Amino acid sequence: MGKCEQCIIKQFNAMKSLTKDELIRISGCKTSRIIKKGEVIFEEGENINGVYCIKDGICKLSKLSENGKDQIVKMVVKGQLLGQRSLITEEVSNLQAVALNDMEVCFIPRGEIMADLQNNLKFSFDVLKVMARDLRESDDIIVNMAQKTVRKRLADVLIYLHSNFGENTDGTLSILLSREDYANIVGTATESAIRIISQLKKENLISTKGKYIKIEDLAGLKRVE
Repeated sequence: MGKCEQCIIKQFNAMKSLTKDELIRISGCKTSRIIKKGEVIFEEGENINGVYCIKDGICKLSKLSENGKDQIVKMVVKGQLLGQRSLITEEVSNLQAVALNDMEVCFIPRGEIMADLQNNLKFSFDVLKVMARDLRESDDIIVNMAQKTVRKRLADVLIYLHSNFGENTDGTLSILLSREDYANIVGTATESAIRIISQLKKENLISTKGKYIKIEDLAGLKRVE
């Protein structure tokens, strides 16, 4: 099991503001685990009782609507912390977290991280900045849902995946999402997402290889309305 004070991942989140002694203490109480693709990390309504530091992999955060449909709210990636809002508010999670690929995570118990929030001002401020950024992103999602067409929202998701996660060696997007996942991100029916992906293919903006999507014309995709 790796030591927190030696882990490169801490540079990508608020844990970079912890002192060496604080990191050594956390390292002594954290637990590491491998989470398989499709596995639930925590359920909506669950007491998380700590935070997850993502060492590798990506998960989706989603909320179940009244009609039983998942709305994907966010993707959390390598280097980020998961569960910090529930930690601070002492509320159960209002989202479900599911691994999109095989993940490696470290779980830090609530008591340990709360001590650092109370004693290390810089760490607390960095956590606050992340939560403010999350809030801004949530505002953007609400505006996009109201003002952008489903077609535009789907094009934006493809551009986001390309710019943030890159490509496989054959040029396809490195993140494999199901057509249902795409629908759940943009807030539409799976059939609509499939139809729009088909339209984008006919316009030579994208191509597909099995379930994988390849962007053929990034500039053109950015012009989609």
